[in-house]
Amino acid sequence: MNATLGSAIRRERSVRGLIADTITFSSVDGPGNRFVVFLQGCNFDCLACHNPQTIPGNGPSDGRGPQRLSVDELLERIRAPAPFLSGVTVSGGEPTQQPAFLGELFTAIKADPALARLSCFVDSNGACELEVWESLAPVIDGAMIDLKCLDPDIHRALTGHSNDRVLASIRRLHELGVLYEVRLLVLAGLNDDPVLMHRTAEWLAAIDPATRIKLIGFRHHGARPHDPPLIEPSPAAMESIAAVFRDVARFDVVLV
Repeated sequence: MNATLGSAIRRERSVRGLIADTITFSSVDGPGNRFVVFLQGCNFDCLACHNPQTIPGNGPSDGRGPQRLSVDELLERIRAPAPFLSGVTVSGGEPTQQPAFLGELFTAIKADPALARLSCFVDSNGACELEVWESLAPVIDGAMIDLKCLDPDIHRALTGHSNDRVLASIRRLHELGVLYEVRLLVLAGLNDDPVLMHRTAEWLAAIDPATRIKLIGFRHHGARPHDPPLIEPSPAAMESIAAVFRDVARFDVVLV
């Protein structure tokens, strides 16, 4: 564990996490049936965000807002459904914005005899220092990383930020043996160019040709409105992108 972040985790054991919401059962946030914790605050401002209320660091100003919960309070929420769960996934917002709390939560799960069998996953945009992953690696079983776009200019247009850290995170998580899947949110006319998709597949194949790739078609439901509206890719277009990836390598391609 990185000494600096490790000491931060130890130092902040009494600090509460800023929690936007929790879901008791989910089958779309990692393998099996999972308890999902959504942390508040994100360092991206994605055009196609489906949880825009979790972007502000202090939560929405509608009176509901996020809650500051301790690890013990979260564990109590997990205990009742635990017999029916495969694991716990922390999403957001962006979970790596609260690395000390994230590390403490997963450490507590691993140390609890009633919960230790649950796998611990992170759903992240990957835009963090590599030291975060190196410190968390001992207590995470899998990381699901969103790659908004391989092209740096398009990525910046979609998120407001560079993809340098995202690409570095994918490489490092693979080296650490905890990269579960790379997720690509497909927006018609923005990041779905066939040549770009082929380049993306080649880049990922150079890291691991058997990477699990989840291709997610943008849906308007839950997303912020835009003028002009963002366009949902057709099923045929999604199948074509999947074919590009399968042609490049033996990826485990999942279409959503």
